[in-house]
Amino acid sequence: MSSFHAALAEAASRIEARLQHEIATLPESEVRAAMAYAAQGGKKLRGFLVLESARLHGIAPDMALQAAAAIEAIHAYSLVHDDLPAMDDDDLRRGQPTVHVKWDEATAILAGDALHTLAFGLLARDEAAPTPEARLDLVTSMVRAAGGAGMVLGQARDIAAEAADTPLSLAQITELQAGKTGALIEWSACAGARMAGADTSALTRYAQALGLAFQIADDVLDIEGDADLAGKRLHKDAQANKATFVSLLGLDGAKARARDLVRCARDALSPYGSRAGLLRDAAEFVIARQM
Repeated sequence: MSSFHAALAEAASRIEARLQHEIATLPESEVRAAMAYAAQGGKKLRGFLVLESARLHGIAPDMALQAAAAIEAIHAYSLVHDDLPAMDDDDLRRGQPTVHVKWDEATAILAGDALHTLAFGLLARDEAAPTPEARLDLVTSMVRAAGGAGMVLGQARDIAAEAADTPLSLAQITELQAGKTGALIEWSACAGARMAGADTSALTRYAQALGLAFQIADDVLDIEGDADLAGKRLHKDAQANKATFVSLLGLDGAKARARDLVRCARDALSPYGSRAGLLRDAAEFVIARQM
């Protein structure tokens, strides 16, 4: 996995540099500073998936970097808004004060809004894909993944579940997380195929298994993770008496389910042969990570 970690770190560095460059072109303001702060750090796993899926389909790295930066802008915005008192009410993210704590709630909301719109601006540019049709596909698929049929819907369901009289079932949690976490992971893994106008079915199967494994790993980390390594508050789900994969499957059952999903993700990449080695490593990484 050492080659994977090196590739992930190199991709993260390139993606962050691209995103920070875009943010730096905006007029100087507290909002711009908060955007730059929110976009720094993190694994940049979603952007890495974009770059790798693009490589598999012969897309130039500089072109793929546009979509990689876009998905990380969307992810950063979602974290800023999720951390707000009206939602998860977190004061720590990636080991640093959350945006609304460092600045204020209004600045956090505006910074998130600006990161969201920046993402679509990046995808709409000529250099984001080889053809207008591919750029339109990237934009419209992002609308579905990030909006009211994807991530936002998943977050809304998650908030509603906290106040529900009956805990969610396993099927309901799986559906919720397919939106909240899985939709952006699926978009990322399929972005390269979309840029090339290629079939996305194998990468869709890969991403759906990967996204669910990622969320199960998050639930496991909330129970047995190290808060210093995670860089955020843990044990929130148990304190809220919230149904999770761990509460429904047990700790060992959840880990076993995550391992099965990783095998499914790896198997889905068979059409790409050895060229998809780093994507297979990414599947292993999501259940081995400590943050």
